[in-house]
Amino acid sequence: MAAPARRFDTQVNFLKRLPQRPILVPALPPVEPGERDDVRRLREELETTVRSKIMSATELVRALAKQRRDDLLPTTLEPLDALLGGGLPRGKVVELAGRRSAGRFSIVLAALAAATSAGEAAVLVDLGDHLDPQIAEANGVDLRRLLWIRPTKMKDAVHAVEMIAATGFQLVILDAGLHPIRGKRVAEAAWVRLARTAEAQGTAMLISTPYPMTGTASEIVLNAQRARPQWIGSGKSPRVLAGMTVDVTVEKHRHEKEGRGARLEFVTLEAAANNILLPRRAGEKVQQADEGVVQRARHVPSPALRAPSPRKRGEGGGG
Repeated sequence: MAAPARRFDTQVNFLKRLPQRPILVPALPPVEPGERDDVRRLREELETTVRSKIMSATELVRALAKQRRDDLLPTTLEPLDALLGGGLPRGKVVELAGRRSAGRFSIVLAALAAATSAGEAAVLVDLGDHLDPQIAEANGVDLRRLLWIRPTKMKDAVHAVEMIAATGFQLVILDAGLHPIRGKRVAEAAWVRLARTAEAQGTAMLISTPYPMTGTASEIVLNAQRARPQWIGSGKSPRVLAGMTVDVTVEKHRHEKEGRGARLEFVTLEAAANNILLPRRAGEKVQQADEGVVQRARHVPSPALRAPSPRKRGEGGGG
């Protein structure tokens, strides 16, 4: 409230009675980074085995983030794992593109067998309806740990992948089948949502398509060339399918060099039962292989031959 004054000295007295400016609170003392003294003393008093398991909230968040970033899910296909940097990265989307008879579904079966045999729960969204449970079990897939979804349209398949990945499954595979794909092509924003869901849940996501579809949402894009069959027998005698070879190249990788390639070899169950390896070069004869080599070979079923009874896990490659 202002009060008028007639004389100057009265005005000066009024000004002197005004309250002083507020004094600011002094700055807080600096906080030193690291553990507090009481936490450090507590760790020193504990045993060595227990001491390493105790961590603060910040250390726990950093450890979980590092584990999620570094974890890989191997496919047990050594050449393919080398292209991927050790296996399917958790929290990322990997796209495998290839036309008909490119061996895409054989790679899908190998990834499912590797994950389920290691105790992981896996999901297959089978738009192409290619899965045969008996053949999958013969190749090492643990059907008790596999969720099989059979949508009818591409839009429904993408929605199923997004919803099921949010529940915490560690491996989710979408197989789009052969060209032409059933249903309309989905927008790129849908693939971006899948990538964000995979990153949030730490899910390894594999998208198998007849041609590239995921765009910028994928971390890695692999291109599978047409498979080359390998036969047993020559001349007038009937030939028997021994397996096939597939060339896979890296079309896109955000952290590795692009253009690298690898050759995958798939051996039929019948050829593996007889300890037969595929020829390494064109024109080379198929030879008998020792037991250790056959156990490292990957198997695919031969539709022209009778599939043997499922063997025990760990024998003949198992997938």
